[in-house]
Amino acid sequence: MDKVKNSMTSSPESQNTEFKKSWHDDYLKWVCGFANAIGGIIYIGRDNTGKVVHLPDYAKLMEDIPNKIRNAMGIICDVQLHDEKGKKFISIKVNPYSVPVSLRGRYYYRSGSTKMELTGVELNEFLLKKAGKTWDDIVEEGASIKDIDEKSLTKFIEDSSEKGRMPAIKGLSHFQILEKLKLTDGRKLKRAAIILFGKDPMRFYPNIQVKIGRFGKDSADLKFHEIVEGNLIHMLHEVQVQLNYKFLTRPVTFEGFQRIENDMYPIPALREMLLNALVHRTYMGATIQMRVYDNRLSIWNEGTLPTGISLEDLKKEHSSRPRNPIIANACFLGGYIDTWGRGTLKIINSCKDVGLPEPEIKETNGGVEVTLFVSAEQMISEGITETSGKGREKVGEKVGEKVGESLTDNQKKIIYILSQNPRASAKQLAESIGISQRKIEENIRKLKEKSFLKRVGSAKSGHWEIIDD
Repeated sequence: MDKVKNSMTSSPESQNTEFKKSWHDDYLKWVCGFANAIGGIIYIGRDNTGKVVHLPDYAKLMEDIPNKIRNAMGIICDVQLHDEKGKKFISIKVNPYSVPVSLRGRYYYRSGSTKMELTGVELNEFLLKKAGKTWDDIVEEGASIKDIDEKSLTKFIEDSSEKGRMPAIKGLSHFQILEKLKLTDGRKLKRAAIILFGKDPMRFYPNIQVKIGRFGKDSADLKFHEIVEGNLIHMLHEVQVQLNYKFLTRPVTFEGFQRIENDMYPIPALREMLLNALVHRTYMGATIQMRVYDNRLSIWNEGTLPTGISLEDLKKEHSSRPRNPIIANACFLGGYIDTWGRGTLKIINSCKDVGLPEPEIKETNGGVEVTLFVSAEQMISEGITETSGKGREKVGEKVGEKVGESLTDNQKKIIYILSQNPRASAKQLAESIGISQRKIEENIRKLKEKSFLKRVGSAKSGHWEIIDD
């Protein structure tokens, strides 16, 4: 009993805890969600802060709840009655199940502190996981060695030579090489083989593409776009070519993935962003999308983070649980991936090394988006104060007509950065401009006093607006 009290006073609703004031049969969905995830406890008779509110019908519920759970889902849960100063509440302990649990033919899953119904691609991946499989490990019945592009396989072998991770393949046939890469099952090819080396992957799966768009002022202002499609090895190299010759404002010379000249964005960061998207995407989902603006570049792929890994975890060393482990293993042997679990760290550190603001990593629209931002120095040297190409104004000529000589150089830089990235934090501004965070906060206070800036929303989730009237 004391353990229950202690857990309630110290833990709000979380990944494996749920509070309900009273029982409703709809809460069977929460039981199902816990059973399909990592398990958890549902407390009936406590409010969302954990405070006991008492259950007058506790005796009947102690009989009904176990029966409803067993009859609806075929599972057994530990249902206990508790007393706190004369007030009754019930705990339902749900164990995780290794087999999928359904409620009236529907599947639910506990993700974070919310319950979600699994459908479509998410349901398919969930059922495969419960069966001990992943999407890329499934045999593609309609594929044969004739569907493998020999040039892509040869390119992969050439790229792998520098790292020396590949097993001995000298004298082996193409099919035997695929066997060494664990891309076969008997005489049949796995889906991973088609994704990595297929002549025409889109014959088997839709949206095996990377869409690259050049935008102006905002996402509604599309200037032009290109679509790169094909197998992973082809897209990995072709996207690089398209970025270099059509989308980046200052093209660079590439040799493999090594940077030869300085550019607006570090090549290691771009490489890791693309590799992460190709390796970790949901391949039955939407196309990978890259958006290029004057002041930032982002890449989005469908597929949320694995359960138990947060956005904050991505900023430090963390365990790697790739959505497509067969594809990830081949990319490791090919030398494309150095160490699993460090890709996002490489993106962050490579930007830091060249003085760029910290990249933004967020979950959005059912996927993960990574955004790189140019530095204040780059914006000023390029004369960028708007995202549209035709709107590039020189320093002191806009952000209202009032900037003139009334602001210091650092204050101008703050204005320009916030005009491009309104959600930039004081820490990001400090790293980009090269002054302390305290100085940034002091300058922002002065800009607010002079009516150049105003804050919209909270300090945590709001943004800055430039006052130019």
